Amino acid sequence: MSTIKRVAILGSTGSIGTQTLEVLSQHPDKFQAEVLTAQNNQDLLIKQALLFKPNVVVIGNEDLYQEVKESLSAYPIKVYTGQQALADVVQMDTVDIVLTALVGYAGLIPTLKAIEAGKPIALANKETMVVAGDLVTRMASKNAVNIYPVDSEHSAIFQCLVGEFHNPIEKIILTASGGPFRGKDRAYLSKVTKAQALKHPNWDMGAKITIDSASLMNKGLEVIEAKWLFGLDIDQIEVIVHPQSIIHSLVQFEDGSIKAQLGLPDMRIPIQFALSYPERVKSNFPRFDFMDYPNLQFEKPDMETFKNLGLAFDALKKGGNTACALNAANEIAVAAFLQDRIKFLEMSELIEQSIEKIGFIESPGLDDLIQTDKETRILSERIISRS
Repeated sequence: MSTIKRVAILGSTGSIGTQTLEVLSQHPDKFQAEVLTAQNNQDLLIKQALLFKPNVVVIGNEDLYQEVKESLSAYPIKVYTGQQALADVVQMDTVDIVLTALVGYAGLIPTLKAIEAGKPIALANKETMVVAGDLVTRMASKNAVNIYPVDSEHSAIFQCLVGEFHNPIEKIILTASGGPFRGKDRAYLSKVTKAQALKHPNWDMGAKITIDSASLMNKGLEVIEAKWLFGLDIDQIEVIVHPQSIIHSLVQFEDGSIKAQLGLPDMRIPIQFALSYPERVKSNFPRFDFMDYPNLQFEKPDMETFKNLGLAFDALKKGGNTACALNAANEIAVAAFLQDRIKFLEMSELIEQSIEKIGFIESPGLDDLIQTDKETRILSERIISRS
């Protein structure tokens, strides 16, 4: 068996995908890019393929297939296209671990297919757990598949739990930066622009996640993800605002002790840990210095102003297909906000109205979740068009 871990990176041209390739480039003796995929960014996908020489690339948009294929024709790189190809390549024998960095609901089916094939998952696509957390965790258990969290908050919790897996958790504490509008009231938020919302104070992320962070929906999705990743009840999950983003999250045990994982806001660290676990691989990433941060702040989240966090807790409490509907409505809401079709505060209103109108399914299967996602998107678009 090769000592080099062959990685399939789903979403290699996005923020997480490009940083994953940085990690791979630092450790060519440990990691190899086996599969690279993108939906529309063919130019960057081609550049990545020429640099990393993967076995396979997949361009999701079939209209771009010929351009990618011709650009790579001089190299022994297989080129595929379409959603079915994305689901197929994760099952290849030459893949040792699948890093899912696709944005939104699109990550669900490829992740399930990888789990079916027994591939370990480095999970950066929180929506997979939001939409189908129960299904995903049951399938992972059945197939003896480990899911290693890549989100900085869930990676922090996972790192705090190493060596503690048999010790009961009293609660976890997810930290949130508060985004660019921390401390602002609804009057202010009613006038914010997408340019303002896209300026995150600490993290460099894609547009969708950045808007989710500004609305606190990102933290809401992480609450739901944490429930499934760590087998928690809703009253075991707490959120605090920590604007410096140095403490990435904390675990409190039944004896009252708290463990925290700290570091500079740098996604390459949790990416590398997920790929290399249980080994900690040396890196040249910048180091945290306490003298640079003499004061660390903590606040309660304002769920009256930022309603999305409360909507996520409500969806988790209700269960069934509610979180799936929440995610679908949010994806439509964020896209509409970025297209200047709705205002910032109207995103929460759209999500709430959509959830209320979608039929509740207490124990949904995969087909139910696919249908819920589809119906919610159609409904959300109708609500926007009528407003």
